[in-house]
Amino acid sequence: MLLREGLVRLLDEAGATVVEAVEDGEQLVRAVVEHRPDVAVTDVRMPPSFRDEGLRAAIEARQRVPGTAVLVLSQYVEESYASDLLAEAGNPASGGVGYLLKDRISKLEELSDALHRVAAGGTVLDPEVVAGLFARRRRDPLDGLTPREREVLGTMAEGRTNGAISKRLVISEGAVEKHISSIFAKLNLPPSEDDHRRVLAVVAWLKS
Repeated sequence: MLLREGLVRLLDEAGATVVEAVEDGEQLVRAVVEHRPDVAVTDVRMPPSFRDEGLRAAIEARQRVPGTAVLVLSQYVEESYASDLLAEAGNPASGGVGYLLKDRISKLEELSDALHRVAAGGTVLDPEVVAGLFARRRRDPLDGLTPREREVLGTMAEGRTNGAISKRLVISEGAVEKHISSIFAKLNLPPSEDDHRRVLAVVAWLKS
């Protein structure tokens, strides 16, 4: 709530009229449909799970109200999120899009400029976002894994259980669990009720 109210003050000082401040993705979609704003400003991560609710809500809002401009703020460079957001950037009818890191919007003139450019149908990307996107596309997601972690992941891809991996690689099940936890962390697969991290890790292995 403090961050949201702080952003409202920044937007007011930047010369924008804030028609409503909301706390989750569902309310964001409702507010866009109700107010038809020039720009919808959202965080990538919003309640309840703080993963990608803000982005998914922004995309849904643009589907419900075509042409709605979206300015996304994030603490991190999220490659998949930015790619989804920019997928429609080449279509003028879709409305402007922007992706800025939160620590870049402390200067009012920069925030105001971004709002005007996005509202006018333009695309605004933080330089660090651009650099991050290019760097991550050049890097194999499995590059950070150790040789042992690659062995564990490769055996996982064969459909083996932790016990079977333990026997195959002659290590304890506890060691297998530690390697798998490390694999999840390095592949940026946080705990989730909706996603099966073991399957997603294997998919990353197969793509690589």
